[in-house]
Amino acid sequence: MLIALNKPFNVLCQFTDRGSDAARRTLADFVNIPDVYPAGRLDFDSEGLLLLTDDGALAHRLTDPHRNTAKTYVVQVEGEPGEAQLLQLRKGIQLNDGPTRPAQARRIDTPAWLWPRDPPVRFRKTVPDAWLELTISEGRNRQVRRMTAAVGLPTLRLIRVRVGDVELGGLAPGELRIVDNACDP
Repeated sequence: MLIALNKPFNVLCQFTDRGSDAARRTLADFVNIPDVYPAGRLDFDSEGLLLLTDDGALAHRLTDPHRNTAKTYVVQVEGEPGEAQLLQLRKGIQLNDGPTRPAQARRIDTPAWLWPRDPPVRFRKTVPDAWLELTISEGRNRQVRRMTAAVGLPTLRLIRVRVGDVELGGLAPGELRIVDNACDP
């Protein structure tokens, strides 16, 4: 079984919270299906598509770094992206843990389907922001945030919209759907 979940902002990508005195929301607040586990991860402060499965082999295929599964994000950044910054992202960025693979990167309009975030992203009249669509084939810790920061465009909001062939679609935050078992993301 493969499940697509729209993980809300500030939700742990696990079913229990063992690391904090303050109670944080977890996947257990949204997923009431036994014996499924996240196939990959999505940071606490990131939103969007998270895949869960009860199939260990499928989980391995989804997360195996040698398979280069593409992951697409829409990213709200601080600043006005120029062509030089987009080109840097497309060529790959040198991070402290080594160079990234080239990414697909383009500027997009604010997505029409975008839901409000709670709490909202901080708005500053004097600092412009913009949206990018970024597709990567790696899954390093906080990679997209580090890549945009490296080109001078700090990430304000990060939403994963696609993993392999599975898209977020019209799922609202906290909603899930069963994905066809025959799917090979």
